[in-house]
Amino acid sequence: MAATKRKRRGGLAVQAKKPKRNEKDTKQPAKLRDMAEEAEEEERDRIPGPVCKGKWKNKERILIFSSRGINFRTRHLMQDLRMLMPHSKADTKMDRKDKLFVINEVCEMKNCNKCIYFEAKKKQDLYMWLSNSPHGPSAKFLVQNIHTLAELKMTGNCLKGSRPLLSFDPAFDESPHYTLLKELLIQIFSTPRYHPKSQPFVDHVFTFTILDNRIWFRNFQIIEEDAALVEIGPRFVLNLIKIFQGSFGGPTLYENPHYQSPNMVS
Repeated sequence: MAATKRKRRGGLAVQAKKPKRNEKDTKQPAKLRDMAEEAEEEERDRIPGPVCKGKWKNKERILIFSSRGINFRTRHLMQDLRMLMPHSKADTKMDRKDKLFVINEVCEMKNCNKCIYFEAKKKQDLYMWLSNSPHGPSAKFLVQNIHTLAELKMTGNCLKGSRPLLSFDPAFDESPHYTLLKELLIQIFSTPRYHPKSQPFVDHVFTFTILDNRIWFRNFQIIEEDAALVEIGPRFVLNLIKIFQGSFGGPTLYENPHYQSPNMVS
């Protein structure tokens, strides 16, 4: 209802007059208008950030963990790999008394379909398992010549979470067992496109080279100006022992005849 007021002498109700609005109040202050215009110009000139607008389809997840009894160098190597692979997950150390088949259950609980497992023996020998969980295949390596990022102190650098290029030696296509290892390495070390934790940049390359019946791993930065390579690290050498049909076991698909156990070396 409209506000009304009564006259003293008469009994008639008269509608109250509305207060007049000042024209100055209706106009927006000059400062506020200038601020709004500046904000519009900044919004117009702003360069959008590198947001992944695609759909994340490749759901590869890698579990990276180890057994008890590893030394500090192995622990630092694990941390370096987790930092370079944004699609990886961590877990607590596994007891050495447990069977390796338990790792498949751990992968299932962590929702991972690939695994990198470091197994330490005698506190000096380090073995690495690369496995496709839970159906296989899997490969066991002896890890040699480990150099972590903290030790190397190389001048190369890369963005955390960026996607790497994978470079393989042509010898990987000459033997069936190396072809199998190549596919396993591609699925483990390649960061899925549009992964939530990854950056849409390619500024470093993982190289896998075959020399002396071993796989040599290196990580290089790609310099934009002249596409030169500068090493970042880490670096290590994988000496293949066996390839199994299943995950962490099963029938042996390949056994390396050139492998010599560290216990046999005097």
